[in-house]
Amino acid sequence: MLAMADTYSPLSEDEMAELDAALEAIPAPLEPLDLSMLDGYLVGVLLQPQQVSPEQWFAHVVDVDGRPAPKGLNTARLKTLALRRHTELNRAIHHRQWFDPWVFELDEDEDPLQTVMPWVAGFATAMEFFPALTNMDSADVLEPLAVLYRSFDPDDLEDADDLLAMIEELEPPNDLAEAVEALVSSSLLLADVSRPQPKKPLPTHRPGAARRANQGPGPRSRGGRPGSR
Repeated sequence: MLAMADTYSPLSEDEMAELDAALEAIPAPLEPLDLSMLDGYLVGVLLQPQQVSPEQWFAHVVDVDGRPAPKGLNTARLKTLALRRHTELNRAIHHRQWFDPWVFELDEDEDPLQTVMPWVAGFATAMEFFPALTNMDSADVLEPLAVLYRSFDPDDLEDADDLLAMIEELEPPNDLAEAVEALVSSSLLLADVSRPQPKKPLPTHRPGAARRANQGPGPRSRGGRPGSR
């Protein structure tokens, strides 16, 4: 699922600001994702076991419900920038590398889980419209999802008894850095389930085995059994 467009460079701060402005400029009644939601949404899209096409996922960037943009609204630049971030995140997930989630601290006294909430809300949006990951029959999905979804009020998690039970067992993060690290680690754990890395084949023989066989038996004790005393 690694994109061919690896030549795309990560977005600069100016390009992030441009992307943020492009999202804010989308007119009502459309409800576009904000910058942090977009980032979590893209991670959720990339964690699907089957690749989601840009045409499918971009519709929910412009409007959370996927309503079409009005005629005359040029979203080409918005799509280009979003694709660049998609490619950057895809590379990190594919190689199981750290990535910096777009989480913005507005108030240093705010609960860390509330600070990462927009990112998680974007991730949950991807799960709503592309549910293949959450529908996977794997126990390994539950805990990383619980780590992500603990930002939500329990009343918002309907019909999710197993998830709620797991969330109750989790310790809250000590600070924002720990909460952000949990976003990344949980995403990569989910990737191990939905986008597993191919296993390297085991060697057919151990290096040096033939050489040792040709050297004959090793030292024996007087009792005739190797290592007996």
